[in-house]
Amino acid sequence: MYLNFYGLKEKPFQLLPDPSYFFLSSKHKTALNYLEYGILNNVGFIVITGEIGSGKTTLIKKFLSQLEKKIITAVISNTNVESKEFLQMLLQELGIEYSKEETKADLLNHLHHFLIEKYASRQQVVLIVDEAQNLPSAVLEEIRMISNLQTEKEFLIQIILVGQPPLREKLLHPSLEQFLQRVSLSYHLFPLNEQETKDYIKHRLKLAGARYPIFSEEALKAVFKHSQGVPRIINTLCEAALVYGFADERREIGAEIIETIIEELYPYRLKQPEEKQPSLWTTESPTTVMKESDGPSLHDMEKRLTNLENTVYNLQRKEIFLLYKIISLLEMIRTERQESDFPIDLQKIHNQIQKIYQLEKEVAEIKKAIKKE
Repeated sequence: MYLNFYGLKEKPFQLLPDPSYFFLSSKHKTALNYLEYGILNNVGFIVITGEIGSGKTTLIKKFLSQLEKKIITAVISNTNVESKEFLQMLLQELGIEYSKEETKADLLNHLHHFLIEKYASRQQVVLIVDEAQNLPSAVLEEIRMISNLQTEKEFLIQIILVGQPPLREKLLHPSLEQFLQRVSLSYHLFPLNEQETKDYIKHRLKLAGARYPIFSEEALKAVFKHSQGVPRIINTLCEAALVYGFADERREIGAEIIETIIEELYPYRLKQPEEKQPSLWTTESPTTVMKESDGPSLHDMEKRLTNLENTVYNLQRKEIFLLYKIISLLEMIRTERQESDFPIDLQKIHNQIQKIYQLEKEVAEIKKAIKKE
């Protein structure tokens, strides 16, 4: 839609994680160094956390792309499962044959033989669990048992847990004390600062083929102000800005376009998290679990927060799609007016308008759901 207008070869601000667009901020560099050090030195567990949209999955994809071919990896993202299902997924990822009728002990035995075989051939095996905050305690205990598969000096399998901040709270629970003792490296991925946000936007535009800045300095500052340096929100704002700019035939995106997007699509504001590394180790007692008399349980609060975050994300997608429909309608009218030999297809325009009305209804329903939360 806007690619030719801005001289781009592809969309620079896709929401899907793409390691080819990886931006090495100081935070991401440190996290990458932790991962590389952990694999090189055969440490125990590595825990990487970060807020939603902070770039955790992109970081992991970049890390995987840099690993030596002799390193065998298993990546599991579907984490809301029981322990036996988790073991089955792990074996499937590693290409180990098994039957569904086999017990957990049988599955662990298959895994043990596989790891010994790879260790004998000097091959490392790495398990990466994404969205690890959703892992039930029973599965975390199963993962700890998997880590027991080791020689006298080395782990047969290295395990990396990647997740949102609730993962840290979960690991601090007294019932997971043995698990926590296995964690060798821990890092929290904070949002980008203002300069990194500007560099991030320029980096992605350059990779997409931009031949000039496109975003003014004031626009870059506005993006940071409203995104607070969270990569996914930066992408969403910048993508919407390019659509708005194309609709208004603006070759340069100014701060007023960013402010318009915020006013029309994102009337809420984001709070800048305190940039202090949360620790998995503390001299005080582990995080206390809320009692029933203290209000909703931590689990219920996490569940409600996750539902709300998913609802907001769906709203963003709906609103951007609605915006695309409106821009497409304007573009079609403009094009058909220029083609004097053909009358404007009113039925086609009517159909587009009906689709827009339907999308507006869906957006309104999602907003109601957010207010209820």
